[in-house]
Amino acid sequence: MTRKNTIGILAAAIVGLATLGQPTPAHALTPYFTPATNAVKTPDAKGFIQRWMLLEPISKPNRTNTVFTDSYLRAAFDTLYFPDQFTVLPKNGDKVTVGEQELNWHALESTNYNVKLFRFADGLKKNVYGVLFWAVTVVNSPEEVKDVRLSVGSNSASMWWLNGQEALLLSGDRRMVVDDAMSKRLTLKKGRNILRGAVINGPGMSDFCVRFVDAKGKPITNLSITCQ
Repeated sequence: MTRKNTIGILAAAIVGLATLGQPTPAHALTPYFTPATNAVKTPDAKGFIQRWMLLEPISKPNRTNTVFTDSYLRAAFDTLYFPDQFTVLPKNGDKVTVGEQELNWHALESTNYNVKLFRFADGLKKNVYGVLFWAVTVVNSPEEVKDVRLSVGSNSASMWWLNGQEALLLSGDRRMVVDDAMSKRLTLKKGRNILRGAVINGPGMSDFCVRFVDAKGKPITNLSITCQ
């Protein structure tokens, strides 16, 4: 072995040791996500919200999605998996412990209109099947807007809360379809509104798309989206 080869091997070993325990690099989630920034972020042209705090998947084994009845989902989503589950506004890198799992929150921006949870989990080398995801974002409105509807598509079932109140439940074995379900009429407060969601899936892909529409069914785009 030449001196040059020896130096190369040693350098690679040092790099490997230096990266142990470090956060997963952002490129592991490309091309589906980029790190969230402090830059102004609005919904896309069709109103879809792309900036989210995502928690690494909680293990929730299910061999089939046909079990996702209303009663099953309410029990699953009402279960307290981690402290302050329904009130926390996590920061990027915050950790929670769920059973034997230590999970991180990630501040991310989806490069698509839909948030590809399967790719999120796969990019972080986490379980992609039999999982429960939590997502949180802050929707800042320049004024009070009444009679809006929360419009969601998810794969598979999901539940959504606006400012701490249940807004929408999507049950059954679903494929993500734009505007698959809409909430009753809601009010976006002037200023900060906290939108929280939980998505559960057994086999198959996992993703969701979310937007608000006004009383006439038109997407609301004059919002700013933050993580805090």
